[in-house]
Amino acid sequence: MRFSFWPTPSSPFEDVVALGEHVEKTGWDGIWYADHFMPNAPDTSTPWPEAWMTLAALAPVVPRVRLGTLVTGNTYRHPAVLAKMAATLDHISGGRVVLGLGSGWQENEHAQYGIPFYSVRERLDRLDEACSVIKSLFSNESSDFDGRFYQLAGASLEPKPVQTPLPLMIGGGGEKVTLKITAKHADEWNVWGTVDTLKHKMAILDRHCADIGRDPKEIQRSAVALLFMSNDESFIASMKARDMAQATIIGSPSEVKDIVAAYEEAGVDELIVPDFTLGPNFETKSAVLDTFIHEVAGR
Repeated sequence: MRFSFWPTPSSPFEDVVALGEHVEKTGWDGIWYADHFMPNAPDTSTPWPEAWMTLAALAPVVPRVRLGTLVTGNTYRHPAVLAKMAATLDHISGGRVVLGLGSGWQENEHAQYGIPFYSVRERLDRLDEACSVIKSLFSNESSDFDGRFYQLAGASLEPKPVQTPLPLMIGGGGEKVTLKITAKHADEWNVWGTVDTLKHKMAILDRHCADIGRDPKEIQRSAVALLFMSNDESFIASMKARDMAQATIIGSPSEVKDIVAAYEEAGVDELIVPDFTLGPNFETKSAVLDTFIHEVAGR
């Protein structure tokens, strides 16, 4: 099972580098970065660096771990341009990029930047076409595509990615459409969720794979959950009593180890840990990360 780290999107670049170097040397497997332009909040004045530029700058600093977007909104960039960006970063990093892609959901950044938001269904239909465009450009010398939303005319993409293929990850848990798109196109899939959520959605993903005759084992599965880990019993009890809006992993290191084992037993190939709940500074975050990678992951 892989274990990867997700820095807070609003962190200054020097903090991302410090934490990136730390997880690189302590045995983590990947670094993921959220592709948004601003916080999803009424006040959008918080500094919020761009994801792909950040990953490009980070790649030479952390020369081992995988690097990916969790996930890029398809509405932000034409898929051919995005494919060129991902292939370029794959060369910069020596073949370590995962292109995480989703339909796009954060309305305020579309409104502020004048990016059309579309309906849910149209965003999903665009995602489906974008996957076809990207995979064709990655694999074919010349690509023609005449879709409802995207068109290519003898389009080339050189140099091709270092990886064959450069993994395409679909992010999202929509059971009727998103998981069907995942079954059709994805090399990897990601969703926020508890063990029970992952079991439920993976069963649906497997059924979509069966419907199109694809081996579901071809798709790597990853999960994200907020981490609250401590030996302070009163703190853990208070966190367990809260009604959390997002999936969480809460407990002592030994309890967290059992929860992570349950994710692995359910078929999760990678667990991604955001640093949003790990503390206010490098010292507190790195201490929790070290406890997790040594006592939970056994590295």
